[in-house]
Amino acid sequence: MNLKGVKITWLGHATFRMETPAGKTILVDPWVMGNPMCPGEEKDIKKVDVMLCTHGHFDHIGDAVEIAKKHNPKVVGIPELAGWLEKKGAKQTSAMNKGGTQTVGDIKVTMVHADHSCGIKDGDELIYGGEACGYVIEFENGVKIYHAGDTNVFGDMQIIRELYRPEIAMIPIGDHFTMGPREAAYACNLLQAKTVIPMHFGTFPVLVGRPGELRKLVPHVDVHEMKPGETIS
Repeated sequence: MNLKGVKITWLGHATFRMETPAGKTILVDPWVMGNPMCPGEEKDIKKVDVMLCTHGHFDHIGDAVEIAKKHNPKVVGIPELAGWLEKKGAKQTSAMNKGGTQTVGDIKVTMVHADHSCGIKDGDELIYGGEACGYVIEFENGVKIYHAGDTNVFGDMQIIRELYRPEIAMIPIGDHFTMGPREAAYACNLLQAKTVIPMHFGTFPVLVGRPGELRKLVPHVDVHEMKPGETIS
């Protein structure tokens, strides 16, 4: 895995921090304070330039509003979710929809499909948050990373491979609320990414899928199991 100066830190569950070679900080699915997988020293977010939100479930946007108010990052999400975040105090929202590409900071972001539900818990209300999505992130140095968000496997992952060719794919494997290792192995074969980073497992007892199970099913793929708080570069 050659990241050419990009740094990736897993904060547990589906939350990742990425640092670009130029020093910009990207946070994907900001859930840290209530995230039992996030190390204590990582719960105080010190800098964010771009925040990418895949959908409105609490375990993906739990700290989005607070971080947006504190650091004023460019916040990317599907229009319904971006609009809700703006009403809550996010000042720099940049809504987009599936198939679109935009430049934020020093990265290009393409929103792609995800097969999942999306509802925003707002007090006692459950608000429609638009559709769930994933992102293909392209860095200035040419490195492309696919963050699948919460999803089941879907056939159009082949289109993601053919159109965008991400070298690294972050995919959920926990089962129950997303695909498990069996479906994730099928996704690996569709995407043909050189490296797969499993996510969305082990946070709660019901998320039973494990990287070792996936590795057995796709021995030809570099399944890179990260530990919470670990940084690769």
